[in-house]
Amino acid sequence: MIGDLFTSAASERLARRAPLADRLRPTRLDDVVGQDHLLGPGRPLRRLIEADRLSSVILWGPPGTGKTSLARLIARVTAHEFAALSAVSASVKDVRELVAVAEERLGERDVGTILFLDEVHRFNKAQQDALLPSVETGLLTLIGATTENPFFEVNAPLLSRSTLFRLEPLDNEAVRRLLNRGLVVEEVVADEEALELLVDRAAGDGRHALTSLEVSVALAAGRSEGERARVTVDDVEAALGTKFIRYGRDAHYDVISAFIKAIRGSDADAGLYWLARMLDAGEDARFIARRLVILASEDVGMADPMALVVADAAARAVEFVGLPEAKLNLAQAVVYLATAPKSNRVMTALGAAEADARSAGAGEVPMHLRDAHYRGAVSLGHGESYDYPHDYPDGWVAQQYRPTEVEGRRYYHPSSKGFEAEVAGRMRKTDSGLEPAPKERDMERTREQNG
Repeated sequence: MIGDLFTSAASERLARRAPLADRLRPTRLDDVVGQDHLLGPGRPLRRLIEADRLSSVILWGPPGTGKTSLARLIARVTAHEFAALSAVSASVKDVRELVAVAEERLGERDVGTILFLDEVHRFNKAQQDALLPSVETGLLTLIGATTENPFFEVNAPLLSRSTLFRLEPLDNEAVRRLLNRGLVVEEVVADEEALELLVDRAAGDGRHALTSLEVSVALAAGRSEGERARVTVDDVEAALGTKFIRYGRDAHYDVISAFIKAIRGSDADAGLYWLARMLDAGEDARFIARRLVILASEDVGMADPMALVVADAAARAVEFVGLPEAKLNLAQAVVYLATAPKSNRVMTALGAAEADARSAGAGEVPMHLRDAHYRGAVSLGHGESYDYPHDYPDGWVAQQYRPTEVEGRRYYHPSSKGFEAEVAGRMRKTDSGLEPAPKERDMERTREQNG
């Protein structure tokens, strides 16, 4: 009895000390913020949960979108026991022990088990294979959570036995609702500008928003002197280590527009000026980096293929190094992109190809291009008459590579700028209409015959 009292007291103290994001986990489906495409009235996941008919699922989405909260909520509203493992630390032995407990629970009490496996993509093949029989028989209802594409990271047999649900980043309204709940729980108020900054910097991550609010509240409480704490922009800036954007929403779009147009116009100094303006105003460095990566393909393209490499490296540096040092990486990318030769031919080529892809008939894959690796494919004519380019001296041979409806259409017209001029020369060579050279093995055979 005394032990139970101590356990209960410890649980209450832990609950009070738990991070704000943990204290705000939903206890009802209607409490979930965001993911209306899955949990709105009549939506598929909600119907399965309410009917207690949920089979194994994989929840795929960015951090802070509610994967763990949703798994715990499912356990609350169904008749199953809930068990959790982390793929980072769990072993095959842990899986087998959990399976044994689930079998005992089912046999003694006729109660099923939900296994929540966080970071499921980190489970290796042996660990996933150990789960497979129990998932297949229904002994375990698996809820796997992953931030990585499950088609690449989860074994095909396990994925085929699970329903995939994709969670989207929270929109600004959903993040604001979370923050307002946090203010109520923490019994504080916040200035509108402070909330705007928290919403903007959350980038759809609810956990990040609540963690930042919790730190901001602690800073505000430190100077409240017994009065009700008020979270200000200064508190949020200190919590985030970043500035509030000092210009309005319209100016935000105007400044980024000027930034992009300056680089497109090859004015490196103007690009650096607008970069400095944005960073000083508190613009998110990741947002700036993303725009540079887009510009590298949209406005430089094949005129200088290294532009995309430089822009991507700057974006990675922002994540790896962080501000203020990453300002140098962004500045280097701005100078490189501004001074690079410009071409938008990749963008216009893609637009033309997309138009044809949407409207040009059935788009059947030509028979000689179809996959011929599986048993029976050859008997269907797949791969027949395909010419392997590496069999020819120039590594190229004329043959049809597109559906008949769009054969001969030209999408990409390289310019004469920078590296793209060389690309144009290569394309002229393949477009020359000359008969393809004989295969290398045929040439070797001819040499042997001629002695």
